[in-house]
Amino acid sequence: MTRAKDPIDPRGLIREAYRIEGISAPECRSIFFDWALGIPVDSNTDEMVRALLARYADEPADHPMTETLKAALDKANAPRRRGGRAARARD
Repeated sequence: MTRAKDPIDPRGLIREAYRIEGISAPECRSIFFDWALGIPVDSNTDEMVRALLARYADEPADHPMTETLKAALDKANAPRRRGGRAARARD
């Protein structure tokens, strides 16, 4: 019997991460990265991550994959210019 393909977790990577006993945060980040590379480019990843968090809401809040999924929703700060020759005032 085969599983129906899950549109949110097509390869079952996130599901398996929650099943692995003693999984670490770096392993979860690697699995998440692999999951992100495997979803369609035009997907709304924020919606998908929220759906995954809702699906696994019964898991412990300190599970490394839960923490990884929550971190995925944090928006990265815009890069700031750190200086250098191009940042200096010109005469």
